[in-house]
Amino acid sequence: MAEPHDTPRIDAVTGQSTTGHDWDGIQELNTPLPRWWLGIFYATIIWSIGYWVIYPAWPLITDATKGVIGYSSRLEIAADLEAMKQQRASLAKGLSEASLQQIKADPDLFRVAMAQGKAAFGDNCAACHGVGGAGAKGYPNLNDDDWLWGGKLEDIQTTLQHGIRFANDPDTRVSQMPAFGRDKMLDAKQIRAVANHVRELAGLPTEQGADLAGGRTVFADNCASCHGEQGKGSRDLGAPNLTDAISLYGMELDTLVDTISNSRAGVMPAWSQRLDPTTIKALTVYVHALGGGE
Repeated sequence: MAEPHDTPRIDAVTGQSTTGHDWDGIQELNTPLPRWWLGIFYATIIWSIGYWVIYPAWPLITDATKGVIGYSSRLEIAADLEAMKQQRASLAKGLSEASLQQIKADPDLFRVAMAQGKAAFGDNCAACHGVGGAGAKGYPNLNDDDWLWGGKLEDIQTTLQHGIRFANDPDTRVSQMPAFGRDKMLDAKQIRAVANHVRELAGLPTEQGADLAGGRTVFADNCASCHGEQGKGSRDLGAPNLTDAISLYGMELDTLVDTISNSRAGVMPAWSQRLDPTTIKALTVYVHALGGGE
């Protein structure tokens, strides 16, 4: 236990006085703090007082002191945002006035469109098509060159503007494949036969014993009017090409049987009802540049 002495002692080794405290024979030296350290300490005190005066620092009941310079991080951010808006406004004006071909040909406009389009894609399209546009079952891959309604800039713009089977847009893209099984237009045997024929068109293996001749007849009587006699599809009708082995829902035999039996009716929003025309342009250029644009 520490026992204070009545008077400080002078340490024989260091020549410093002690504090008068003794711990089991160990005495505490009363060594002063280094002057450089004290100088920094006092400087920070002076600096803090200056900071309190210059900058907002003291909290009040509903606000805080404003400081002599009236600094506010919110005002600074607001000013930066306003400057950014003005800069974007000039760039957006260039996009709004230029055609899609002009945007594609102008390096500066193209760079701006790609940046804006990427942001718009991430906010509105990536949830279905994926961040990179690779799609998923039921959601088109935007990186390949397989397009239902065309992959030119104008085709993509129209699709973005009006959507697909979007009920609230009279100009939406519409294609409708009959539900051949559900509506009793074909029986199960005919559906399986034509499903095998579709795999045959795509160069895929068919099941053993498949009635390919019957499938070709069913196809000619019921499917060729939209998909073409050779199964090449029609962009005017939104009918997919059946010969490239690329399918929105899959080319497995059971999947094809399900599609033929019950049809498909995917929906894409009409983005012109949610995005401004300039953003639609930027998004068009971005989608076109993902890899599958024509």
